[in-house]
Amino acid sequence: MDSRIWESVDHLVAWLDEESTQSPREKRLLRILKLSEEVGEVGAAVIGATGQNPRKGVTHSWEDVQHELCDVVFSALVALRTLTPDAARVFADRLAYVEQRSAASRHPVDRERKTAEEKEETEKTKETEQKP
Repeated sequence: MDSRIWESVDHLVAWLDEESTQSPREKRLLRILKLSEEVGEVGAAVIGATGQNPRKGVTHSWEDVQHELCDVVFSALVALRTLTPDAARVFADRLAYVEQRSAASRHPVDRERKTAEEKEETEKTKETEQKP
């Protein structure tokens, strides 16, 4: 992840810490709970973008949904940084784990696709060779 992002997260955490009157324990809990608020705003934006509330109609755009998703990410990074000063390493380690896990589950699908493509190519070659 871009180091500028972690610099920004550090600045946000420092600013929030300076402005907070809460104990460290309360700050930690409230920053984690902030995620729920932000996820709720994503839901509201999706409902608004799809016009699912008949009383309100379309009230949001898909760009609004994108912005709300970014707010979820910011809140998660701030919460993570609040839990550990080594947030960048924790995040990078977890990302590597998820990438490894997803890569392992993708390989069979990729092999099946390649096998099907190879089979199709072989059949095309046979058809071409059989034509006079």
